[in-house]
Amino acid sequence: MPADPRAPASHCPELIGAEPSVAELEPVLARIGDRLARTLPAGLARLSGGDIPLVKAAPPQRASLDSLREEGEALSAYCLMNVDRDPDSLPLLAVFDAAPLFRLVDRAFGGPGDVPEPLPDTFPLSAELLLARLETGLAEALGVALSALDGHDDDGWRRVVPVRRDTSLRHLDPFPADADLLALALQVEAPDGGPWSLTLALPITTLAAITALRRAPARHRRALPARPEQEPFASMPLEVTAVLVDMPLSMARLSGLRPGEILPVAVARSVPLRIDGRTLASGTIGEIDDRVAVQVTHAF
Repeated sequence: MPADPRAPASHCPELIGAEPSVAELEPVLARIGDRLARTLPAGLARLSGGDIPLVKAAPPQRASLDSLREEGEALSAYCLMNVDRDPDSLPLLAVFDAAPLFRLVDRAFGGPGDVPEPLPDTFPLSAELLLARLETGLAEALGVALSALDGHDDDGWRRVVPVRRDTSLRHLDPFPADADLLALALQVEAPDGGPWSLTLALPITTLAAITALRRAPARHRRALPARPEQEPFASMPLEVTAVLVDMPLSMARLSGLRPGEILPVAVARSVPLRIDGRTLASGTIGEIDDRVAVQVTHAF
């Protein structure tokens, strides 16, 4: 029976490679967290107008949308962000709990950092404005962290853009319900206030794409031409001969040479430097540190 032309193509795994596993992506997200711990504090300091806070990244944890929903406070801000030029390509999620946000807002207006009790059902305008600034600062720091992963600095490729925000994870609907996620918690310790935290959640597909960790099939590398300044040739000793005098003598004159006899010679202005009879450079005779030297004037 002939094959169904509508059937999807089946490719050999050795040719297309395989998706990285969650265990392989955990250390990648840990490196992103370490980078964020260095790049995010400066942005947070500009946001608050105070001293630079200390940011610590916890080890990545496996998560799901259900677990994020259960761990969140009664009021939380869920911010959907995208990586890459395509606005729908590589999503990630930032989660801000309400209590730290209200403390930051109260301090921004000169208060001690009080949190309203009970928490309101929605964020006031002052908290929404602070959230927008937090999202922007986090997106910039994330772009730097992702670009540093592989040295990729192409403009726009590692740009992280906030897309939309909601207090309901169900209404936001950032990923498929069964998406496998890795979560990264960032603890912020400000000198002028108490600690607070935020959480990043990345689908495995997003993390695999932005870190380019697909297992590419093995390829034969083209042999590069050998270069003399590289090993194993670089340290190989070669005998170089500087020909100061090159004069013809007849066999009769050569056989009649006696000690004390003087032969008139003329030293050439251009002294050839030879290796195995081949002239590779030329120069002029001089002196350095009471020793005869040749200054190279031309190399072939």
